[in-house]
Amino acid sequence: MIYVFLANGFEEVEALTPIDLLRRAEKEVQIVGVTGKTVTGAHGIKVECDLTASEIVLGGELEMIVLPGGMPGTLNLEKSEIVQTAVDFCNDRKIFIGAICAAPSILGHKGLLDGREAIAYPGFETQLTGAKISSSSVVQDDFIITAKGAGVAVPFALKLIEALCGADRSAKISASICC
Repeated sequence: MIYVFLANGFEEVEALTPIDLLRRAEKEVQIVGVTGKTVTGAHGIKVECDLTASEIVLGGELEMIVLPGGMPGTLNLEKSEIVQTAVDFCNDRKIFIGAICAAPSILGHKGLLDGREAIAYPGFETQLTGAKISSSSVVQDDFIITAKGAGVAVPFALKLIEALCGADRSAKISASICC
């Protein structure tokens, strides 16, 4: 199970691209509405979520959580006790955490990037407390995967697939979308 958390003001490309590609990789993805069952993106696109944050179950089948960026979406994610609990749960168990654009700042504020290579949207690097700022647009350091922004949503999603399903599966999905 993969939870993709959406809060009002999320960056649509950063959320929907991983959802789409992970589902193409035949992963079970649940869209989790942090600010309600229907969430509105930064550019006015409304998404009907599969679950509200209060309906998630942390445990057994959880393979990954994904935190899209966008403003004020990132701030709304960070304010959520359930998102904070999910991040802690995954960190404690070394379950994959994907964060893109401004969202890696949530991990930085918690000290989870200390000593890790990470990247975020330009200008947010100072909020990646303790991180070694990467020159790559997408970077994986152990179970944490971070990415720069909307322009690398496809490579980010492919890295998430690689982490869960292996490089061959990621390459097949990449080829299927002519990437």
